[in-house]
Amino acid sequence: MVQNCLRLYCFFLFIKAKTPLILSSGATRFFTKFWRYDPRVYQITVLVALLIYGVGWLDFEVSATQAVTILVAVLLTQYICTYVFKLPKFDPRSSLISGLSLCLLLRTNYYPLVIAAAFITIASKFTLRLRGKHIFNPTNFGLVTMMLFTDLVWVSPGQWGSAALLGFLIACLGGLVVNRASRSDVTYAFLGFYVSFLLCRALWLGDPLSIPIHQIQSGALLIFSFFMISDPKTTPDSRRGRILFAFLIAVGAFIIHFLLYRTNGLLWSLASLSPFVPLIDRLLPGNRYEWEKVKTKLILEKQEVLA
Repeated sequence: MVQNCLRLYCFFLFIKAKTPLILSSGATRFFTKFWRYDPRVYQITVLVALLIYGVGWLDFEVSATQAVTILVAVLLTQYICTYVFKLPKFDPRSSLISGLSLCLLLRTNYYPLVIAAAFITIASKFTLRLRGKHIFNPTNFGLVTMMLFTDLVWVSPGQWGSAALLGFLIACLGGLVVNRASRSDVTYAFLGFYVSFLLCRALWLGDPLSIPIHQIQSGALLIFSFFMISDPKTTPDSRRGRILFAFLIAVGAFIIHFLLYRTNGLLWSLASLSPFVPLIDRLLPGNRYEWEKVKTKLILEKQEVLA
């Protein structure tokens, strides 16, 4: 039953991404503008679906109260920072993405730490910036900071299990998201590099291929690849820069996992290498990503098709 529902949901998102634009009324125009042309809406929708599935059927160690606490905390922090930094308007979309990601990954039994993680995550977007660009992925920074300063916060890498069907569905939904956000190249490059490293390690050690296949089927790996490393506001501007960044993250994660023998190597690698993105942008310059520009481009492309 759950599998059929997820298949229908994935099919629904695919149809919505491919169907022609029909502007028949003001309500339709509003729905189209809000849903079709902002990749963040897709990200929010997919993350909500994953959270409901994880809590409802995979018994995630996160209660509804904790999830609500995280979401209220990130939205409140976003609102306060909007006022303090004198932004033109309050926009909840990015903070919702960060909050939902925390719901999926953050684990602790202490609500003050939940609120602290939410505050650090959102506040980092406003304070840790260089040339108008985030230095760290907000969710990644919040998780790593909390794990660095307290052992009462952790991330459970195996909470999604290793079911091939679940991994495939997450990949399909995530693939849709990163394509809408124009950052599929960094996701697929990272997966290509990291999977290659796992396979080469297994061949070098003489391990059966079932071991790297089992590691590849991790839902946590796919969530990191499709929803964290692909953040368009913290990745390099050029395609060559993003591929180089993906390679460095894969190397760092491999070293942390298999040479330093630490868990959460993906998170530590991304946090350690994110400060080098400005250097990559300087060596391999490209156009700066802007959400509004992406929406305008998609609208123009759709108008050309209909014409």
